[in-house]
Amino acid sequence: MDRLEQLRDGKALSRSQMLLLIGQLSLPAILAQISTTIMEYIDASMVGHLGSSEAASVGLVASSTWLLGCLCYAVNAGFTVQIAHAIGAKRDVRARNLVKVGLLFGLCFSALLMAFGVFMSGKIPGLLGADPSIHQNASIYFLIIALGLPAMQLNGMAAGMLQCSGNMKLPSALQVCSCFLDVLLNFFLIFETRDVSIFDATFTMPGAGLGVMGAALGTTITEVIIMSLMLYFLLVRSKSLHLRAKEKICFSIKQIKEAFRISWPVGLEQLVMCSAYVMFTAIVTPLGAAAIAANSFAITIESLCYMPGYGIAHAATTLIGQSIGAKRFDLTHKMGFMTTGMGMTIMAILAVFMFIFAPELIGLFTPDEEIRRLGTAILRIEAFAEPFYAASIVANGVFRGAGSTFVPSIMNLVSMWVVRLPLAAFLVTRYGLQGAWMAMCAELCFRGTIYLVRLARGRWIPKHS
Repeated sequence: MDRLEQLRDGKALSRSQMLLLIGQLSLPAILAQISTTIMEYIDASMVGHLGSSEAASVGLVASSTWLLGCLCYAVNAGFTVQIAHAIGAKRDVRARNLVKVGLLFGLCFSALLMAFGVFMSGKIPGLLGADPSIHQNASIYFLIIALGLPAMQLNGMAAGMLQCSGNMKLPSALQVCSCFLDVLLNFFLIFETRDVSIFDATFTMPGAGLGVMGAALGTTITEVIIMSLMLYFLLVRSKSLHLRAKEKICFSIKQIKEAFRISWPVGLEQLVMCSAYVMFTAIVTPLGAAAIAANSFAITIESLCYMPGYGIAHAATTLIGQSIGAKRFDLTHKMGFMTTGMGMTIMAILAVFMFIFAPELIGLFTPDEEIRRLGTAILRIEAFAEPFYAASIVANGVFRGAGSTFVPSIMNLVSMWVVRLPLAAFLVTRYGLQGAWMAMCAELCFRGTIYLVRLARGRWIPKHS
């Protein structure tokens, strides 16, 4: 990308050029995140139409599967940030070595995590206090997702490595393809063979009739297919990162230590966040199947608002990482503010639409009136927090690009465990599910505010050396 090359070469970039660069890097990731969310809507709707019990079984373990995925993501960060710095400094040989070391390390880590997930699969529903009627489906779903963790790890790691090299389009396009493939597989795996009518024509649609198990299998098979494609484009087709026969893998203690320095706070952060989501689910679970389903559907719908923020955060990590690698400290602070401001603006606009169309959005998932009523109410509560949520998402991407990961992990720990969970436990007894989401809204506003304060102070920028 020409403007990224200008950045690495130390050339001046005007404000409009920086905005265009942010837009060029962000747009593919934003479109991929939005398409992912839309496909998740369809995916969740398929399960939701099986019944509230099936929807609740998937919703129950959703936060636990996020926890496993988030730990995989933490490993990715330790290597992708270093690769961005190396590319920014035009040290491509070092970047390629980091690719090889990172993939091997990620594979070993995800295999251990998979073994843990398999061991815990039968225990998770009981630990969360769910009704015994949904234990079996929830356990099966969690087990299959756990078995697919190595594919998820390598898929995410390869995508992150391509993105930090400046190639946002290809990983984004593959992510879009994964969404369509997941829905297609689920269409055949979830439902039984049935007659389908289109206009005046009726034909038999084959189906495996696997229900919740089919949804998990569709997701895992998709991860394996997309992982294979992502690794091909990284290791064979990438201009700067593809394997060279003459370059042997070199296990550098310094690189491993740096990866650990970056990764362990991210791992702590993800553990704090995802375990808090598990606790939040446990707080909501006693409210019954309708509340569990409404909570799960609303989280999926809300992601339509915050996924663009994650797209911009990916771009911010690349930009800040390469800026620091190229020692362009003159641009680092400016780009941090510009990316965060862009994220807040986009998510504020989307929050307005979410507030207005909440009944229609929740209605896409289920015909159950109780679930629709609860889902509409909590989505409208959450809409007020979206701009602050954007600030925390994008600013975190900025800090990660700078290799500053410890302080944000502490900020998230305090925000989730000192603000959200105690407040949710207090309010849920008085206002039910709406009370839990009031607590979530208050916590997101608090988190966004402290992230903006840290961004403004600039202490996350490395010393000029």
